[in-house]
Amino acid sequence: MADPATYRPATGTIPTRPGVYRFRDEHGRVIYVGKAKNLRQRLSNYFQDLAALHERTRRMVTTAAGVEWTVVGTEVEALTLEYTWIKEFDPRFNVKFRDDKSYPYLVLTMGEKVPRVHITRRPRAKGDRTFGPYPQVGAIRETLDLMLRVFPVRSCTPGVYRRAERSGRPCLLGFIGKCSAPCVGDISQDEHRKLAEQFADFMAGNTATYTRRIEKQMREAAAAMDYETAAGLRDDLEALNKVMEKNSVVLSDATDADLIGLAQDELEASVQVFHVRGGRIRGQRGWTAEILDASTAGDLIERAVTTLYTEGAAPKEVLVPVQPTNRDQVLELIGKQVDLRIPQRGEKKNLLSTVTENAQEALRLHRLKRSGDLTARTKALEDLGEALDLAEPPLRIECFDISHSHGTNVVGSQVVFEDGLPKKSEYRRYSVTGDAARDDTASMYDVISRRLKHHLNPPEQTEEEARRFAYPPSLILVDGGPPQVAAAQRAFDDLGITDIALAGIAKRLEEIWLPGDDYPVILPRTSEALFLVQRLRDEAHRFAITYHRSKRGRAMQASALDGIAGLGPARRRALLDRFVTVSAIRQASEDDLQQVEGIGPALAAQILAALRSDEATSTGAETGSASAGDAEAGEDGTIDVAVDMATGEILER
Repeated sequence: MADPATYRPATGTIPTRPGVYRFRDEHGRVIYVGKAKNLRQRLSNYFQDLAALHERTRRMVTTAAGVEWTVVGTEVEALTLEYTWIKEFDPRFNVKFRDDKSYPYLVLTMGEKVPRVHITRRPRAKGDRTFGPYPQVGAIRETLDLMLRVFPVRSCTPGVYRRAERSGRPCLLGFIGKCSAPCVGDISQDEHRKLAEQFADFMAGNTATYTRRIEKQMREAAAAMDYETAAGLRDDLEALNKVMEKNSVVLSDATDADLIGLAQDELEASVQVFHVRGGRIRGQRGWTAEILDASTAGDLIERAVTTLYTEGAAPKEVLVPVQPTNRDQVLELIGKQVDLRIPQRGEKKNLLSTVTENAQEALRLHRLKRSGDLTARTKALEDLGEALDLAEPPLRIECFDISHSHGTNVVGSQVVFEDGLPKKSEYRRYSVTGDAARDDTASMYDVISRRLKHHLNPPEQTEEEARRFAYPPSLILVDGGPPQVAAAQRAFDDLGITDIALAGIAKRLEEIWLPGDDYPVILPRTSEALFLVQRLRDEAHRFAITYHRSKRGRAMQASALDGIAGLGPARRRALLDRFVTVSAIRQASEDDLQQVEGIGPALAAQILAALRSDEATSTGAETGSASAGDAEAGEDGTIDVAVDMATGEILER
C-alpha cells in the first residue's frame, strides 16, 4: 500500500485550467482517469487525510504510485478525452459499462449504387439506414425474412451479386421471389432503390400506408376473381402484420426517443436502454458496471449517455431518470438540439418506469451470477496458491503453449487470466524460427525468454506498446510436463528471474509439475483450482492452434510467382485470372503474357525465365535422385532395382 504523500505533486505546479488526469500504479498501468473543471482543486481533494476519503477513493490513491494530467481548452474537450482514455486504458477503478456482446442491427446500404439489406454487428457506414439494436439476432432474421416477402430488396453479398451479373442468372433468393434480382435486370436500379426506400419507410414506422395499399389491391383482385393474386397479397399482409406485432406502439406521438433506466446499489449499477423509433420499440441494450469510485446516479447517467452517443447519433429525445452531472457539457458533446430531460407524466414516464424495472431485474440476475462466479474464482485462486505453496493467490496467470506441424510453422501462444477471468487484450502470439524451432523444449525456452526480456527491459516504445508487458504475472504456466518446465526454468535462470512462480500442466493425467520436483502436484478432480488450470491450458492451446493454422495457410498459398521481381500482387492476380495455373503461364509465350495488363516485354521475359529455370532445377533434382538409386545387375544374374528417392517408388530395371 502506497502513501499518497510520496507522489503528491506540489500544489503550485498543478494548473487551474480544465483537464484530464490519470493515476498510475507502480507498474505504470493507468488505474483511474478523471476530468476536472479546475485540475488543482480536483486533485487536491485526493490528497486529504485518508480517513476523510471515501473508501473506494482511499483504495485507489493507496494503490496508485503517481499522477499526471493533460490540460485542455474546454470542459467538453475534457469530457471527450476522459471517455477516450477510459476506453483506451481500461482503468481498474473507473466505472466501465461492460456489455458481454455486440448487438445486431438491420442495415440498408443506401449509399451503394444498388442498396443492400443485411444484418451486422459492425459499425455502419455514413448514409446507411440503420434499425436496432435488437436483443437477439433470431428476432431480426425472422423480421427480415417476412419483410423480403413484401419488399424483395437485394440481400446478397457483393461477391454473389457480381457473379450473378456475369452469369446472367440470379441467385436462389431471386428464384423464390425474395429478391427482385436487379443483378440480371429483372428490375431497374432506380426501381430497386424506390423499393429499398419503401422498406426503410415501413421499418421507420410508416406502416399504415403499405398495409392499406396491399389490402386495397387484395380486394380488387378478389373482385376480379383473380384469387391466386389475392391469396398472395393476403399472405403479404399477414407478413407485415406479424412484423408490426413484434413492434407494438408504445408512444402514441410516434416520436424517436431513447429511454435510459438505471438501478444501482453500493457496489454495482445496471443500465438498460430502450430505443424507440416512430413510437415503436426498435431495440434494447443494457450494461452492468462495478462501482469502484464515488460515482453518483448523475455520474452514471453521464457515463451512459457519453458511451451511447460519442460514436453514434442521438435521437430527438433522450429520457433519463436523473440529469447527468455535467448536463451542459454532455449536450454540447452529443448535440444541443437533443431534448435531454426527465419525463414528468404520461406514457413516457410510464415507459421509463418499465425500462427502470428492466434495469433492476438485470442487476438482480447479475448479482446472482456474479456471486456464484466470484466465489468459485476466489476459491480456485486460493486453492491453486496453496497447492503450489505461493505466498498469495496468483491474481495474474500467464499460460504458454507451442503448436506446429511436424516441426514446421512453429508458433507460441500466451494467454492471460486476471482474477480468474481471461483478459484477451493481453493475449500475445510468437513466431518461432531458426534453432529455436528444432523441438518443443527449445521453442518453449525461446518464447519464455522473449516474454521475460520484455518484463526486465521494456523496449523504447509508444505508451500503448509498452503497456503490453508492463504488468508482471504472479504465475507462469506452460503446457507440458518436466521437459517443458525445465526449459522454461532455464530461461528464468538465464535472466535471473526469481519473483515469478513457474509450473507446468501435463495433458495425460492433468498433473502439475514444478521445477526440479520428481513428483507432480495432483489436484483433486473436483477442485476449482484444477478447473481453472484446465481452462488456462485449453485457452492457450486454442489460441496457439488458431495462429498456427493461419500461418500454415499463408505458407501453403505461396506460389512460384511470389519471388519474381517486379511482379506484385495485382499483376500476379491478373496473370492467374488469365491463365488460371502456374503451369499454363510457364507454357505461354512472351506475346501471350504481354496481353495481360501491366506485363511488358521485359517483365514477360523475366517471368518465363524464372519459371522455366525453376522447372529445370526441379526436373534435374528428380532425375538425379532416380539415377542415384539405380543399381547394375549382379554377377549372379539377379536384377537389382532402382529406387526413386523423391517418391520412394521401387522401379524394376
